[in-house]
Amino acid sequence: MEPSDQNRRQRKPAGATSANTNVRYREMGEMSSSEAEVDEDMEGLIRVPDIEDRRHHKAQSGIRGEMGNVLLLLFLYVLQGIPLGLAGSIPLILQSKHVSYKDQAFFSFVFWPFSLKLFWAPLVDALYFSRFGRRKSWLVPTQYLLGLFMIYLSSTVDSLLQDEGGANVVMLTAVFFMLAFLAATQDIAVDGWALTMLSRENVGYASTCNSVGQTAGYFLGNVLFLALESADFCNKYLRIIPKDTGIVTLSEFLFFWGMVFLVSTTLVAIFKKENEQDKGKRKIPQETQGVLETYKLLISIVKMPTVFTFCTLLLTAKVGFSAADTVTGLKLIEAGVPKEQLALLAVPMVPLQILLPVLISRYTAGPRPLDIFYKAFPFRLLIGLEYAALVWWTPSVKQGPGSFPLYYYGIVLLSYALHQVALYSMYVACMAFHAKVSDPLIGGTYMTLLNTVTNLGGNWPSTLALWLVDPLTSKECQGVAGQSCGSTEEAALCTREGGVCTTTLDGYYVESVVCVVIGLIWWLWLGKKMRRLQEESPAAWKCKMNR
Repeated sequence: MEPSDQNRRQRKPAGATSANTNVRYREMGEMSSSEAEVDEDMEGLIRVPDIEDRRHHKAQSGIRGEMGNVLLLLFLYVLQGIPLGLAGSIPLILQSKHVSYKDQAFFSFVFWPFSLKLFWAPLVDALYFSRFGRRKSWLVPTQYLLGLFMIYLSSTVDSLLQDEGGANVVMLTAVFFMLAFLAATQDIAVDGWALTMLSRENVGYASTCNSVGQTAGYFLGNVLFLALESADFCNKYLRIIPKDTGIVTLSEFLFFWGMVFLVSTTLVAIFKKENEQDKGKRKIPQETQGVLETYKLLISIVKMPTVFTFCTLLLTAKVGFSAADTVTGLKLIEAGVPKEQLALLAVPMVPLQILLPVLISRYTAGPRPLDIFYKAFPFRLLIGLEYAALVWWTPSVKQGPGSFPLYYYGIVLLSYALHQVALYSMYVACMAFHAKVSDPLIGGTYMTLLNTVTNLGGNWPSTLALWLVDPLTSKECQGVAGQSCGSTEEAALCTREGGVCTTTLDGYYVESVVCVVIGLIWWLWLGKKMRRLQEESPAAWKCKMNR
């Protein structure tokens, strides 16, 4: 559930863990995909002589002539998804090591860069070495740094996860935050390069490369890694002779992909000429707005009354889903569900995640796309309560360490599928409204701003939900009179004196109820206000700076 979410990434039950990571990932990728589409629309505004188009059409028969460029773009997006998938797997590994939810909240800041990249995207767009290439000036050093960071992390990650005082969450967060920051910067460069690397007739494949590549990369770095890292999974499905470890370790996985980054980046730097003019391809203007002009434009957009109101609603709309989307999967792992099994439950959801946007877009293509958003909202809130019931029910069906009946996973999968229907209904409706109201003269900046606010509206409630689980949880020390379990030190003292800390009230259930109540209030009060924004005239959404 939501990052991945996004991000989101990120994208819990399969619906939880995989939902969290996949949605967190999706939210993180949602900006790049929509930005590519918007830039494509903007590029269509460029006037190219008809004779040049006819020559280009003759020289460029379909996608075959540019298959090399398409494959390169696809590969670059796959590379981008690898560190994001690895970052999404770390919370699951940390949960199996029984870290606190405050630590999980701290690590969740790793998923913020994709929601904040708007703030440095103008710099990436405007500052470059023209001889080396506008996009390569950022892509090459960024990918080299990604590779070096992954290789460095491969030598230290085991010690960071198995520190004497527990996992070193602060250092893990710092390193993976940098990985996410570099991946977001690489995303900005690749998105821009995609629109000039491909001819006009094939530029639509840029969005396809984005979505397919990021999804594949995230799958490799998250689902596949968690499966191959699990000794239980490998012994059960991939080995004849059982062993105590998985086929790969986190350090080995990081080192391998770090080397892939370094080698592939070197090849791109040497052999791929960004500024070359392929036979029959027209030259694309490289002008761009200045950095200061872009920031002034962003401020002028936010100051518009309709946009300011809409952004405020976007920043608060996902509070009601935060506990279900962020904490559920971690609670299932805490209850004994294997993390690799939850991750693998995301696989059957891929066809559904491909089909849902297509099906839902039929109902959001009209003048009132937010009606679908409003109708799906309470349904998604109810699924949050169902998730809480699922977590409560899980211990009672456990058959042994890490063993659950097949029908249990079927119910988890069904819960996840229902969640995806509600989530994508809201997501597609929101994206359709963004496209409907964005001023076409500044569409790229406008859409990116709205997508950034949408992603932030999912990130901050998720971090807060993780942070509040422990303070809202009540525990008592059984077996030792006068001893409490209110802190980590008190819990350790209880255990040393022969007592056992038992949970009398789980903060997750408190959050689940409170979030649903907040969500219902938002839906009844602010949800109607959001629907009324559809009645505003087109002029209310146009930026006066351009008139």
